[in-house]
Amino acid sequence: MSDVKDIIDFEIPKLSPSIIMVTGVGGGGSNAVNHMFELEIADVSFMVCNTDPQALRNSPVPVKVRLGQNGLGAGNNPEKGRQAALESLDEIIEIYKREGTKMVFITAGMGGGTGTGAAPVIARAAKELGILTVAIVTLPFKTEGPKRMRQAQQGIEELRGCVDSLLLINNENIQEIFGKLTLTEAFGKADDILATAARGIAEVITRENTVNVDFADVQTVMSDSGVALMGSGRASGEDRAMKVANMALESPLLNHNDIAGAKNILINITSGDEEITLEETYMITEYIQERAGNNADIIWGAGKDDALGQDIEVTIIATGFDYAQMNMVSYSPLQDYKDSLRKANVRGESENDAVAGEPVVESPEPAEKPAFVPHEPSVRPVSAAPGGQPDAARRIVPNRPVPVPPRPQPKPFSAPVSQPAIESKKDEGSDIDIEELENRPAFVRRNIKFVKDTSAEGNRSARVVLKDDSAQQSDKGQSSSLFD
Repeated sequence: MSDVKDIIDFEIPKLSPSIIMVTGVGGGGSNAVNHMFELEIADVSFMVCNTDPQALRNSPVPVKVRLGQNGLGAGNNPEKGRQAALESLDEIIEIYKREGTKMVFITAGMGGGTGTGAAPVIARAAKELGILTVAIVTLPFKTEGPKRMRQAQQGIEELRGCVDSLLLINNENIQEIFGKLTLTEAFGKADDILATAARGIAEVITRENTVNVDFADVQTVMSDSGVALMGSGRASGEDRAMKVANMALESPLLNHNDIAGAKNILINITSGDEEITLEETYMITEYIQERAGNNADIIWGAGKDDALGQDIEVTIIATGFDYAQMNMVSYSPLQDYKDSLRKANVRGESENDAVAGEPVVESPEPAEKPAFVPHEPSVRPVSAAPGGQPDAARRIVPNRPVPVPPRPQPKPFSAPVSQPAIESKKDEGSDIDIEELENRPAFVRRNIKFVKDTSAEGNRSARVVLKDDSAQQSDKGQSSSLFD
């Protein structure tokens, strides 16, 4: 029986854990994958896809796919890159199925022909297979010209609809971070940043942690999440927890964006010989939660890597942002160029304005030539009527006579109904005009006669009785109101 045990090997070989594959597309993406392959990232497989056969021959990555049949490259034409990817798409799909890939990183440098045109095609095919698809792409350097930047913007817009999550890296940040570099060093740093991003996400899954983060956690955070932000930091010494959390949130990979507004955040904390304490873990997670907002759902894991020594390392992946509010384009050289053109147009329009600072109000074409004279400086818009807009067509021009409306004609006098005794005795057909009526006294017009009272002679003043033709003479007595 013991002989049988010696003969039969009961050890079951472990299946390859490489459910993660990094696929480099085009020259820039393939260079980044070559760099990652040499870093020997554990439990990750690699593939390079390119239209340039010479670049494929020089790659150390064993899995290679030549895109297209002619082998002449894409000539900086994204349409040629797209057609080449379609020609070789079946081969790429077969590799994904054979490797049992569950998560794929598509790395590409946007702006050229192959990366810009082929990356969306490969990403869409992977996502249709049910593979968690994350694109990590770079914007070109400013020195590469406006055409490449324009093509990069178009490629990013197309790629965004083909992946679960998109991580965009701006190469212009390299100069800001590392200062003056040679051309070779600058492109080498771009490869480093792509490798750091892919490695940081992959090792969240592949590392064995004390508080584990598995593939399902990453899938929850990154599936159909749109734009993703990633930051990482490493610190040691006193107050290392707050230092590393702040470094991760200020990472160049974040492209000057804040994680505020993120819906999902994945945090991976790794410490070395000096293991992180529970208090330090609490400080890191609470600080990131405060910066992201209370609505962000945070998943975190913690593990050990003796190579870190006394350092702690934090990797943050934030997703679920509103793309319209993201600073994904405004920092780019192409957008800077657009902004300068827009400012120039605004200046030109403002110089043509008749009155500086006056609001522009559309008004209908006037029927006649307006009274506005451009050479007269003191022209002001008429104040707006209540509840309305200023009438830009009406202007007040000084030193010009203002027309006065004609004075209305007064109506003829009519006696009150309560005084019929003093109505005019004129015939209804009388032809007296208004001026004659105004110049003749009222007692004349009404045929009222003055009668002298002889009994008042010798007194201080005479009493006078007003007598109408149709009325009897009456004595008013001693009423003082009738004395002069």
